[in-house]
Amino acid sequence: MKDFNIGNRIVGNEHPTFIIAELSANHNGSLENALETIKAAKRAGADCIKLQTYTADTITLDSRNDDFKLKQGTIWDGKYLYDLYQEAYTPWEWHKELFDAAESEGLICFSSPFDFTAVDLLEELNTPAYKIASFEITDIPLIEYVASKGKPIIISTGVAEIEDIDLAVDACKRMGNNDIALLKCTSSYPAPIEEANLIMIKDLATRYNVVSGLSDHTLGSTAPIVATVMGAKIIEKHFILDRAIGGPDASFSMNEIEFTDMVKAVREAEKAIGIVDYNLTDKQKKGREFCRSLYVVQNIKAGEKITSENIKSIRPGYGLHPKFFISVLGKNVNRDLERGERLDLAFIQ
Repeated sequence: MKDFNIGNRIVGNEHPTFIIAELSANHNGSLENALETIKAAKRAGADCIKLQTYTADTITLDSRNDDFKLKQGTIWDGKYLYDLYQEAYTPWEWHKELFDAAESEGLICFSSPFDFTAVDLLEELNTPAYKIASFEITDIPLIEYVASKGKPIIISTGVAEIEDIDLAVDACKRMGNNDIALLKCTSSYPAPIEEANLIMIKDLATRYNVVSGLSDHTLGSTAPIVATVMGAKIIEKHFILDRAIGGPDASFSMNEIEFTDMVKAVREAEKAIGIVDYNLTDKQKKGREFCRSLYVVQNIKAGEKITSENIKSIRPGYGLHPKFFISVLGKNVNRDLERGERLDLAFIQ
């Protein structure tokens, strides 16, 4: 996979997993909530806060036609798209203040644009990266426009067939942008853990030679932890100050305590993965003292033979290596050996 920079962070390969707190609609219409959420995300250990940049008019049509009514088995069924997005959107006039607040907290901030005008706004704010949401993976003109800005582009694959991913990756490369990440995503809200299919994280990375990761809608930390072990270099999770705030995404978003625990678990998982290395640490070498070795278990007089009754492979490991057990049987010793003494090849005639 090819590493790339988002702000002051290198994403990919041997670098720590890049953890994104997704603000989405979790401000529930309050700028104060949004600003407090940024502070909480920093406390929780996030590397980044991510916004969504659209208005109801830039993402859909104000129509009561049945096509525009949600009926796919979501938590929003019965609502019209325009009404949902009118409730959920992050006002564009907030964006600069949110970007500035993130910077003051030491967090990276970028967004998911949903049309060309959103990209233009984010360019004015000098966004360090872009995210393409799952349902926009088929919008090749949007992906081309985003990719043309020369910033890293992170693409969720929640509803994508392989042809969709091929087209999206090709669109980025056609615009000369190879700083691509693909996120495994299950576009259910919340997503059942049995549909996470996290083995795809490795396949996305190898198949497309890109950074891969997880945009997670499951409940809890299990999927992000497993994803980390599967090689995810980006973890994105919806984040909310308090689910009691309410809002369209509240039910499947983590609060500060839960997100903090997730970050801690991900960082511990990274440490547990380690590297391929058959060399022992000094502590492990010390532990070898408890390995088996050959000891005298009955007194042996000089000239007597070694037998399976007078030597044994036992703990600790200071004596002769057990691999010599068979070869020394029947050999004579050249000195008196006492019970509890380490066997040594120098004692054998």
